[in-house]
Amino acid sequence: MQADLLIEDERIAAIERDLAAPGAQVLDATGCLVLPGVIDAHTHIALDTGVYKTPDDWLIGTRAAACGGVTTVVDFATQFPGQTLRQAVEGRIAEAKDAVIDYALHVMVAAGAGTAPLRELVELGTPSLKLYTTYRPNYYADDATILRLMMACADLGIRVLVHCEDDALVTAQTESLIAAGKTGWRYHGQSRPAQAEQEAVGRVLSLADQARCPVHIVHCSTARSVELVAEARARGQAVSCETCPQYLVLDSRAYAGPDPWRYILQPPLRDPGEPERLWALVAQGAVDQIATDHCDYTAAQKTAADDFTRTPGGLPGLETLLPLMYTYGVAAGRMKPVQLAALLAANPARLWGLWPRKGALAPGADADLVIYDPRPEGIIHAADLHHLAGYTPYEGLRVQGRVRATVVRGQIVYQNGHFRGHRGWGQFVGRTAIDRQTRR
Repeated sequence: MQADLLIEDERIAAIERDLAAPGAQVLDATGCLVLPGVIDAHTHIALDTGVYKTPDDWLIGTRAAACGGVTTVVDFATQFPGQTLRQAVEGRIAEAKDAVIDYALHVMVAAGAGTAPLRELVELGTPSLKLYTTYRPNYYADDATILRLMMACADLGIRVLVHCEDDALVTAQTESLIAAGKTGWRYHGQSRPAQAEQEAVGRVLSLADQARCPVHIVHCSTARSVELVAEARARGQAVSCETCPQYLVLDSRAYAGPDPWRYILQPPLRDPGEPERLWALVAQGAVDQIATDHCDYTAAQKTAADDFTRTPGGLPGLETLLPLMYTYGVAAGRMKPVQLAALLAANPARLWGLWPRKGALAPGADADLVIYDPRPEGIIHAADLHHLAGYTPYEGLRVQGRVRATVVRGQIVYQNGHFRGHRGWGQFVGRTAIDRQTRR
């Protein structure tokens, strides 16, 4: 609709035509889309894997987010050995004190963690748990562990996120490449085959069904992974999934190009036909959210050795999420603006217990919004972006439109090409557990 939107006391006060607000500061959005602030519900700001560490911090990461129209991120608190869950969450909140946009947290539990303390996740406002079917020895969880934790989470209303790649298949393929001397970056895609992802997705869905646990499949890189989720949903399972811009606009031909190091991530980029198949499923509503899996490793870290087994996996993407999805989704005719708002704001808000405070343009909601001007055309260049990486996997891609302004709880944090946020404006947002009536 065409209307005015009034902000008072960090909340949306009214949305009407020709609102009268004497003395109010006015942001002119003529000719633009006013969207709910983007919620990137899968990010890794200031990531420490125990093997690699990104050199960014919460000021740098959330500044880049603000410049791209993102007003809330859902990042991760990792329970390191010797920590309680409370220490992990409270320690991560302390790390995020300089955030300029709001944030929430998923939690990764330590290997061998018991189920008794999981109730604390609900009390702490972090009712979501991430598990991995790969990455031995630091993150990997076997089927028995996954089932045990899912059963405990089901009773508590905790949604479980799972990174799905079959570890045995990945290990066997990687070892085969190493034996053949094929460890250069260009072989990375071959080391983690699509079959490994799809097999793990099917297995995790079966475990979640047995546990009657709501489950979310992260960063689906193949259409078949999304189809497996859709089929489980049709059978009545409480299941959701996401894909990422990299799987919608890039493909495995990048590994044969001059800079394959730019595309080292897990899961890897897929065959050339896969992005279009994913787009078709996005358009059908089979994908619940689009998130970035943002990791701000620097070009120096990525290029230290032409060896995919020794290169940190992950791509920077927070600032380019909205322009890419508008360009290759809305402007390309694959989705309507309302679908864009759902995938980037409303759906993640509902999934992760942030609704209706976040994800909506409605009276009473937080005044988080982005003004997007669809008219300008531009080219993505790393030099114009605000993360530390010094590169972008989307270098040279054309984009339609640009973020004109980003507003977080009524404060303008980005406007007309200039960051205007303030260190520490961002708040931790506690989330609610899943209501029993919404579960299968």
